Amino acid sequence: MSGIRVDHQGWLHGPHGVTRCASGRNGIRPDKVEGDGATPSGCFPLRRVLYRPDRVAAPRTALPVAALTPDDGWCDDPADANYNRRVPLPYAASHERLWRADSLYDVILVIGHNDAPVVAGRGSAIFLHIARGDYEPTAGCIALTRADLLALLEFCGPGMEICISAT
Repeated sequence: MSGIRVDHQGWLHGPHGVTRCASGRNGIRPDKVEGDGATPSGCFPLRRVLYRPDRVAAPRTALPVAALTPDDGWCDDPADANYNRRVPLPYAASHERLWRADSLYDVILVIGHNDAPVVAGRGSAIFLHIARGDYEPTAGCIALTRADLLALLEFCGPGMEICISAT
């Protein structure tokens, strides 16, 4: 298998096997818009991995890997020129802090949703990240346990994609 598939019932099917996952609190939808709490449906490339070097070693993967810093953010303001991009903090426009107090962003797989080209308002910061213990729904991302995410990353490389199904 050269890709990853997420079904609407909360399962991620990948080259490492099948694992439970969480998705957006408002389901999986083809008409994703900023702030709707939905996970976008469709097939998207895997871009890169970001990680907290104070909490986890660099993940083993063939994807590009970069360490996060306390000054990393992700712009979620559709009116800003850096919408749906990593930005340095402090940042004047609305953004999400990537260096979090909880462990959800200790490892982030950046999904290539709405980035080539970026369309204002079509959704930002769609990641595959660490799930809360009870697989609580996300704001639009896909979430796995830390162990499942790290296992999956070992099979990921350039040219792979994730396909997320609403049905």
